[in-house]
Amino acid sequence: MRGWKTGSALIALLAGVAHAATPPDPLHSPMWDMQAERLFGHDTVTFDPRVRMSVPMLAENQHVFPLTLDARALPHVRRIVVLVDLDPIPVPIDFAPGKAAPWLALRIKLDQRTPVRVAAQTDDGVWHVTGVWVDAAGGGCSAPPASRARGDWADHLGEVRGAVWHTAEATRLRFSVRHPMDTGLVDNIPAYNLETVRITAGGEDIARLTVSGSVSEDPAFTLLLPANEMRPIAIAMRDSNGREFSGRLP
Repeated sequence: MRGWKTGSALIALLAGVAHAATPPDPLHSPMWDMQAERLFGHDTVTFDPRVRMSVPMLAENQHVFPLTLDARALPHVRRIVVLVDLDPIPVPIDFAPGKAAPWLALRIKLDQRTPVRVAAQTDDGVWHVTGVWVDAAGGGCSAPPASRARGDWADHLGEVRGAVWHTAEATRLRFSVRHPMDTGLVDNIPAYNLETVRITAGGEDIARLTVSGSVSEDPAFTLLLPANEMRPIAIAMRDSNGREFSGRLP
C-alpha cells in the first residue's frame, strides 16, 4: 500500500509539472491544449506581454492577413512561431532569427474566426506567448489563389523582388517571391508551397524561415538585420516540389 501511495504521488507530481508547462489559456480557445501540447511538448510556456503582435481585429481579406511580430523585449530569442489555433494548417511560419532581430512582418491566411498567437522561445527553452481573437470569414485556406484563377502562376513562379533600407537602428530587408502557396484543401489542386527560406549576408547565415501553405500567396517578408550590415544579401528558397529559387540584393 505504501508503494501504491508513493506511485500515486509521483503520478500527481508529474501531472502537476505537465500542467505547469501549459498554463490556462486567457483566450479560452477550444484548441489551445491540443495545439500547445503538439507545438511546445513539455517545454515551459508563459503568457508574456513583452511579446508583441500587431494585427487587425477584423480580417477584411482572409486570404491576405497582415501580421507583425516583435519579441525584441526578450533576451536571446532563438525561435518564433506563429500559431493560428483553428486553421487547418495552424503554423504558417517558424522563424529562426539568428543574427536578425526577433521581428518579422508577413501575411497569412485565416480560415475562420480564431485566436492568432505568437510564441517566442528564449535560450533557456521557455516559450513566451501572446495572442488575440481575430474575426474572419471562412475560406482563407480552402479557396484557390488568384494566380490559379488567372492561369499565369507558372509564368512567374519563383520571381523574387526586394529592397534594403539602411537606418541608424537597423537594416530593413523586404522581399517577396511569386508562388501560389496551395494548401491542398482546394478540389483538384494538390498542396504546393514554399517550405524553406535562408537569408545570408556575405555567405554568412543571418536568418531562416520554415514556411507552410497557410502563408499568403506570393509570400512577402520584412526583417530587421543589424544596422551595420552592408554586405550583399542572398535569399535562397525551396518549395515542396523541390524547386529552388534565389535572389540577391546589394
